[in-house]
This record gives sequence, structure tokens and C-alpha cells, in this order.
Amino acid sequence: MSDDGPVRVDSVHVAPERGAPMVPVDRVEARAGQGLVGDRYLGTRHRHVTVQSRTELDAAAGALGAPVGSGRTRRNITLDRGAVPTEPGSRIVVGGPDGVVLEVVRRAAPCRVMETAVGPGARRALHDRGGAVCRILTSGTIATGDPVTVTGPGTTRP
Repeated sequence: MSDDGPVRVDSVHVAPERGAPMVPVDRVEARAGQGLVGDRYLGTRHRHVTVQSRTELDAAAGALGAPVGSGRTRRNITLDRGAVPTEPGSRIVVGGPDGVVLEVVRRAAPCRVMETAVGPGARRALHDRGGAVCRILTSGTIATGDPVTVTGPGTTRP
């Protein structure tokens, strides 16, 4: 994959309820202050959406010695490359300058579920590669192929 051009949304996944399998979708409605329509975390206080990167998943796969599929990690949005910011207050804008604004709340630490969802050793392989938990600041649609811009903490828009 070329590093030319913007980072893009590689895949989108939702799970309708806790413990349900992640379902790949082409696009999803993001509601400010609420979450992703059709996802188990819709309506939670701060855990509206999780974001990870294909680059980090590929590095985890190398450490694990087995592929790490985007939907198996239970994260909602996978970027096609690069690092996902994990510093609280960082912003991720999906879909151009008037797109959906996500604010990083915290690092998304891999939990014990990774051992069964991805495979033995996945929790360790995904350590520091699990992406970020974000809240949604502006509503809109997030779709595969959308451009993504990342900014530092405290900025309102790139």
C-alpha cells in the first residue's frame, strides 16, 4: 500500500449487542454525544466509537504469528495505515473538513476477550496497538474510503 494521499477508513464494524459478533458495514451514522447507530455502545457516556489502524494490526500479526482481522478485535473503525492517537483530547476527523469529529478519551487496551476472539497471545501482541476509545463530537456518516485527519489535543478542527 502506498503512503501517498490521505489516511482513509479501511473498514467499519458494529455489534448490535454485547457479546454479539462484529458486523462489517459500508457506512454507519455517527450521532454526537451518543455513538454509532446499530452498535452496542450507542447511548453510553464516553465510549461512542473505537478506532484502530491496519498498520498496528499488521504489527500485532507479526508479533502473534497469525493474521489479525479488523472485526476480530471488536473495534469499530479501522484506518488503512498510520498510528491512531491515544492521547486524550486528540481529534480524528473522518470525511473531510466538515466530517465527523471524534475526540480521544483513552487508549483502547486489549482485554481478555482478545485471547478467544483473535487467538492465544493476542492480548500481548495487541498491547500498545489496540487503538483508541473516542467520543463523537459532531454527527454525520462514516463510510469506508472516507479520508481521515488527525490533530493534537485541544484543537477544534484541522
